[in-house]
Amino acid sequence: MNKFFKNKSILVTGGTGSFGQKFTEIVLKRFPHIKKIIIFSRDEFKQFEMQKKFLKLDKKKKLRFFLGDIRDLRRFKIALNDIDYVVHAAAMKQVDTAEYNPIEYIKTNIIGAQNIVEVCAETKSIKKVIALSTDKASSPINLYGATKLCSDKLFIAANNFLGSNKFTVIRYGNVAGSRGSVIPFFIDQAKKKTITVTDKKMTRFNISLAESVNLVIWSLVNSIGGEIIIPKLKSYKILDLAKAICNNCKIKFIGRRPGEKLNEEMIAADESSIKIDMGKFYILIPQNQKKNFLKLIDKSKGKVLPNNFEYKSGQKNFLNQNELKKIINTFRV
Repeated sequence: MNKFFKNKSILVTGGTGSFGQKFTEIVLKRFPHIKKIIIFSRDEFKQFEMQKKFLKLDKKKKLRFFLGDIRDLRRFKIALNDIDYVVHAAAMKQVDTAEYNPIEYIKTNIIGAQNIVEVCAETKSIKKVIALSTDKASSPINLYGATKLCSDKLFIAANNFLGSNKFTVIRYGNVAGSRGSVIPFFIDQAKKKTITVTDKKMTRFNISLAESVNLVIWSLVNSIGGEIIIPKLKSYKILDLAKAICNNCKIKFIGRRPGEKLNEEMIAADESSIKIDMGKFYILIPQNQKKNFLKLIDKSKGKVLPNNFEYKSGQKNFLNQNELKKIINTFRV
């Protein structure tokens, strides 16, 4: 992998967020010969804070900051000068907020995604674009999930008119420790001995920030383009998580928030794409792209799954109390 990233430049949209900061940390440590990492985001204060945070790690000045918004096509185009790879992590993602502010989510998650597609398709130096998605994009029942499903479709469809596959989507579950993550929220509530749970039957997928970054790095190196990559993850019951954080706290059930699912889903039974089990992860490929993946499927001993295969957070394989406590302890100060 060191050779792959040598003298290469990566731009990360939404780079001051939880994922972007962990991605920057891991890449700077593992790939010292990378040319540069561009952090493209719209919050100047977060950029200032991130600059201070990475002063010691970024001794060779590989890290650059570019103030801009993916809603602004012309500004994003300027940022892509001399860039080899783009990791698209910018998004508006609060489920309940989206229900009351739909147009703002559409502007960022859909129009912003289309801007990235258009500019990257035209920019010859761009070799690959990895777009981060969410389990909420599968059979969405909320506005946020619908915007991310549309975004996924834009990136995958872009490969059709390009004539070469440049765009890949990664769909994964709740990232532990990311902005809006339930674990820090529950830990804070536990100080007052009461934790609010929306539904006792609710389940969620779990992936750490480091795991999500490693999957993106793997995809930058190995993805073909045109696929949606879905890691195999363990799930947890929200009620089990609350009890693992504070076993003697009062649990208050408050009902589901607007647009909130009981179980999350990463592959729907009625998904029209071809579903393939690649061992450590699944991939979804459009019907018209199968021939491009035959060699990869054969080499990796991939298995084509039945059309009605589905992958949900409520399908057993739950984290036990010890596993949950190990995750929780990484957040305790």
